[in-house]
Amino acid sequence: MLNYEVDPALLRPLVPAGTELDFWQGRALVSIVAFRFLDTRLRGVPIPLHRDFDEINLRFYVRRYSGGVWRRAVVFIRQVVPRVAIATVARLAYNEPYVALPMRHEVRMEGAHSGEPGLVRYQWKQGRWYTAEARTVGLPQPLAEGSEEEFITEHYWGYTAQRDGGCLEYEVEHPRWRVWQVSESRLDCDIERMYGGEYRDALGGPPCSVFGADGSPVAVHRGVRLAERRTI
Repeated sequence: MLNYEVDPALLRPLVPAGTELDFWQGRALVSIVAFRFLDTRLRGVPIPLHRDFDEINLRFYVRRYSGGVWRRAVVFIRQVVPRVAIATVARLAYNEPYVALPMRHEVRMEGAHSGEPGLVRYQWKQGRWYTAEARTVGLPQPLAEGSEEEFITEHYWGYTAQRDGGCLEYEVEHPRWRVWQVSESRLDCDIERMYGGEYRDALGGPPCSVFGADGSPVAVHRGVRLAERRTI
């Protein structure tokens, strides 16, 4: 997870109806998150040839007040997967910003749970291969209360703006992840081509933080349409 501070004005046009930006200590953050889906099932049913695959996404953070509590959530700016069918269904059915590109990975974390250095590298191809990678150090640690790592990982809702100005809300379930510190990281990317020229300055410099997470089983619940519509 490579995290960058951005001008909130860059994100406000993307905030789904009924939500507001969620800030970390007064700063608006975006994150490039790369990971593997493993043993994926749709409503409990595995889809042949679509169970294990990579994803890299760019996301930011919002919240919505509901039932007396804040629902802290993510919104995706761009999601990349290697399967055309996944990207097509997600775009058409949910208006999620998926694209399909060739992808590959190198994950060397066999000794990382005992404190040995680890490597996680994800690549995607747009003319040439681009890379997001991190090298971990030490043992994975529980999330510290009030930490930036907790803010980044502890979002259990997602919101997706719809074509008519409405919003889809869905719940995400997973246990609290443990996180690794990172000794070095690298993002080699044509930012303008991948995300748009407006992100060139924000993503072109060093991230404000980087860490690795150990992951877990994850359940994504069916989305619910919210009544609010966006007004400008």
